[in-house]
Amino acid sequence: MRRLLFTLLFGLSIVSVFAQKTYIQCGQLIDVKQLQVLKEKTVVVEGNKIVDILDGFVKGTASDKTIDLKASTVMPGLMDMHVHLEQETSPNRYLESFTQNEAEVAYSGLKFAQISLMSGFTSVRDLGGSGVNIAMRKAVQKGQIIGPRIYTAGKSIATTGGHADPTNNYRKDLMGDPGPKEGVINGPEDAYKAVRQRYKDGSDVIKITASGGVLSMAANGENPQFTEEEVKAIVAAAKDYGFKVAAHCHGVEAMRRAIVGGVNSIEHGTLMDESIFPLMKQYGTYLVPTIIAGKSAADSAKIPGYYPPMVAKKASEIGPRIQNTFAKAYKAGVKIAFGTDAGVYAHGRNWKEFVYMTEAGMPAIEAIQAATWNAADLMGTQAILGSIEKNKLADIIAVDGDPIKNIEVMGKVNFVMKDGVVYKSKL
Repeated sequence: MRRLLFTLLFGLSIVSVFAQKTYIQCGQLIDVKQLQVLKEKTVVVEGNKIVDILDGFVKGTASDKTIDLKASTVMPGLMDMHVHLEQETSPNRYLESFTQNEAEVAYSGLKFAQISLMSGFTSVRDLGGSGVNIAMRKAVQKGQIIGPRIYTAGKSIATTGGHADPTNNYRKDLMGDPGPKEGVINGPEDAYKAVRQRYKDGSDVIKITASGGVLSMAANGENPQFTEEEVKAIVAAAKDYGFKVAAHCHGVEAMRRAIVGGVNSIEHGTLMDESIFPLMKQYGTYLVPTIIAGKSAADSAKIPGYYPPMVAKKASEIGPRIQNTFAKAYKAGVKIAFGTDAGVYAHGRNWKEFVYMTEAGMPAIEAIQAATWNAADLMGTQAILGSIEKNKLADIIAVDGDPIKNIEVMGKVNFVMKDGVVYKSKL
């Protein structure tokens, strides 16, 4: 009664005056900054923020909520730096651009977004689609759909005939001549216009396809497809608008041009050699390896008719090489951020990337750091995301068991909180 009277007199909501706190009791808590596992901690959440981290298993008042994760390992929400939420691999993928309307793409994306969040990925970087990915981001922000926090490139930027030219291999009467508005450039002036169009469309990051690709309908999967001047123009324009730049790259020369041109990350990096490692360290460029994408594409290429012959050949030759390249880059001291190219394989299996990274020699706790602290650094969001600390957004997940001893448990997410809201709980 007194609470109701207080509200009526002062015009304040009961929730804001008598805010409930959530006490998350953690059997193990991974400190991704210091690379250590802490025992018996309690994370206190109020609203959408972490307000305290306490020793031992602590309960709040009778009005507070307690979540028992004493048998689990708790860590920051995972962040996948390379996904495609609009699509998922299938033998019909190359026909869908002719048969699906934007609404159908969006409805498929709703499912993929929810699967991603329930798998423990509270933030993702969507690196290229039709632009429906921008609408999906807005819908998540408004609470209209369930999904991870989305940072999206909208439409990737390519050169004519390049990996992300949307009309590759079409009939001549359908091919046309797409330009900067459609994400296709030729020369520095076009580069500026394409970046500005992404800004106008509402993108959060710029993605360029600096080399040929595996799954596009073009013969070469590794040739450089941007001049160094074009890359520098894109990066300069991106800085004007507060964008970071991700560069899809398989071939060495394409990587060299992209790194020297100032991109923030190399995606895939499949054919990277010893000449590139010191360059990446010099420029502070991240590698986002996407090992699972390479393995999955190579596996799909073995299925007769799954890919067109041109694509199957590239997938068989390039895909299996990513894991070994990642191993060399990690040992050379290149910065690594977690990314999987989800959509090239079935959404929800992102966690397998942790298995492949550890197989290649990265300790489990560093692989988790790559998907949290490092990923937030790459996105420029370390002030609010990437670790469990006071005053950061309450993106928190838990897994059954101990991933430091058995990395497979990253596939057993039993608790997901994003922005202070619990979306998944075993309780």
